[in-house]
Amino acid sequence: MMSKSELSFETTIRVRDHCLCLHMQRAARALARRFDMALKPFDLTNGQFSLLMSLNRPEPPPMAPVANLLAMDRTTLTAMLKPLERRELVEVITAPRDRRSRLLKLTEAGRALLAAAVPVWEETHAEIEGALSGTDPDRLRCDLRLIA
Repeated sequence: MMSKSELSFETTIRVRDHCLCLHMQRAARALARRFDMALKPFDLTNGQFSLLMSLNRPEPPPMAPVANLLAMDRTTLTAMLKPLERRELVEVITAPRDRRSRLLKLTEAGRALLAAAVPVWEETHAEIEGALSGTDPDRLRCDLRLIA
């Protein structure tokens, strides 16, 4: 008889086969690697691409909404911004209405790099969606938004 502190191997298999978190993590890592490889010629990671894309707006956004969109805290966002600032792709500027607040501005170099990278992102994205035979990508996106 097993003690309460022991788990059966069958439980391990059940968790392996049914855990949404595990399957989501595996899929996320595989997608991240795929986009990292595609964006490597631009010296961008998929996270940096997403961050730059989130700044492609008519007006520079404050940090909090960007962090929220990317599902990260401000400390992580600040760390992600540092290499992009060094490459002069992004500027952190003082908000004109509130000198304590910071806005994130995509530079012209950032816009140019993003414009060059988007066709590669589109191609990679189309390949991934094409591989999802029998799956509705729009429904998948909707379901993922429900979880997020």
